[in-house]
Amino acid sequence: MKNKELAWIFARLGDALEIKGESGFKIIAYRKAARILEDLTEDIEAVAQEDRLKEIPGIGSGIANKIDEYLQTGQIKKYREVVSRIPEELLDLLEIQNLGAKTIHVAHQELGVKTLDDLKKVIEDGSLAKLYGLGEKKVENIKKGIEIYEQAQERIPIFEALNIVEEVIAHLKKAPQIGRLSPAGSLRRMKETVGDIDILATGKNGSRVIKHFIQFPGVNRVLAAGETKGSVMISTERGERQVDLRIVDEPAYGAALQYFTGSKAHNIKLRAMARSKGLKISEYGVFKGQKKIAGFDEKEVYKVLGLPLIPPELREDRGEIELALKSLLPQVVDYSDIKGDLHVHSLHSDGHMSIEDLAGLARAMKYEYIAICDHSQSVKYAHGLSPERLLKQIKEIQELNQRYKSFRILKGIEVDILQDGQLDFPDKILKELDIVVAAVHKGFKKKVTERILKAMENPLVTAIAHPSGRLISRRDGYEVDLEKVLQGAKNKGKALELNAFYDRLDLNEFYLRKAKEMEIKICIGTDTHYPAGLQMMRLGVGIARRGWLERKDILNCRGYKELIRNK
Repeated sequence: MKNKELAWIFARLGDALEIKGESGFKIIAYRKAARILEDLTEDIEAVAQEDRLKEIPGIGSGIANKIDEYLQTGQIKKYREVVSRIPEELLDLLEIQNLGAKTIHVAHQELGVKTLDDLKKVIEDGSLAKLYGLGEKKVENIKKGIEIYEQAQERIPIFEALNIVEEVIAHLKKAPQIGRLSPAGSLRRMKETVGDIDILATGKNGSRVIKHFIQFPGVNRVLAAGETKGSVMISTERGERQVDLRIVDEPAYGAALQYFTGSKAHNIKLRAMARSKGLKISEYGVFKGQKKIAGFDEKEVYKVLGLPLIPPELREDRGEIELALKSLLPQVVDYSDIKGDLHVHSLHSDGHMSIEDLAGLARAMKYEYIAICDHSQSVKYAHGLSPERLLKQIKEIQELNQRYKSFRILKGIEVDILQDGQLDFPDKILKELDIVVAAVHKGFKKKVTERILKAMENPLVTAIAHPSGRLISRRDGYEVDLEKVLQGAKNKGKALELNAFYDRLDLNEFYLRKAKEMEIKICIGTDTHYPAGLQMMRLGVGIARRGWLERKDILNCRGYKELIRNK
């Protein structure tokens, strides 16, 4: 039944309109429709098939048409239009208890609240309580709602989670009679942060596997240790992290992996598809009546539903199932498609490796090239290069390149965008480089959008680095209109960076998908300053896959000759 899915969409649509400042019958109608669908005992799909939608008390022709649209296409155009005009983080505030859409609208209009951090600031300085209709008591309830929300949002950075799960899986491979092993949950879907770390396995003796699991070095507490489930708290530099292991029967492994990978929304839609075919799908397999017809691996689970295997990173119910049914699912970039790293730092600025060492690491990763993009002169705290030092570095790179036959070090720079939008180096120096990555490092609130757009007018600029400027763990980023930045990149033929550093992952998946739709090229760089940082490329690729990017969308999927020819 899609009753609850539609109820959620209509309720969210009403809230989104109120956040925009609209009022009147539309909001009332959407919320009323949400309540009706929430309470409806009949399957809305069956009602629609019998052309009885308008017979439901309270459902008019407009709502009925939108229900039909969703049942036929999997989306409602009006919902997408409204939601696309509201900052995503503003919509996220709807998840906070005691904070309604009307309050969010007033706080946004009167106090400029756009994010959770903004909301907390106006609570602390007392300005929220002074708004009409609020007051100290209501604000205190909102504070409690924020506390609950943040507790639920405690997340593990993807890089840390991957390192933990790889160590645990290496340990589990030594367990007696262990079979297949895989991460599951949001970690397997490569979300930028995850909750608990989930691992799925098969084994002939589950209790022995669990016993081996809880003996992992670093286990601080054992939360559970049964025959099929184990849960531990592992000590890390950032505190305790929970890791859960589930043992399943070998014939059900594929179904269980699909189920426990999620997402919830994706799985709900698959179960609805299964029911429409007279099937039942669960973590134990796909069943036709009492007969199990699939479940050994994920591919056959999707196949019985008439679908190709959908990559885990795409499983968010964002249209992937509908496209898969039409054989139009994008062939998302593979981790092996990357030919080089287009943003690394060396000892010449604030990196911790020589250019030669960086080249050695890149060659060990089977790359064709690596781009040295040290900081420019204005970034004094990072020992930014003067023009003279940059020219010296260029000479060093040219000499090193003479040693290699099938590998190249690209001459690059992470050039600062100054307060007036000009670049930190004159064109006569930038012309000597293979790649110019322009970046904002100062003045996050001073005409950032205008400065970036101005920088993109320079024909020597290849890409804009970390376009939003966010750091996931501690700041929202610049005051920048990314919609205008994307349009500017399209107009000027500039690439935008997907910065793969784990605390940036910038651009995020939402804007990457927009960039793809606008045919804007993306370059992935780790922005690394340390040897281990080159491995963060897999984070960038993971986020690129979540953004539906294909090889053709990414500059560093090109070989060296094609990259230089089309730069």
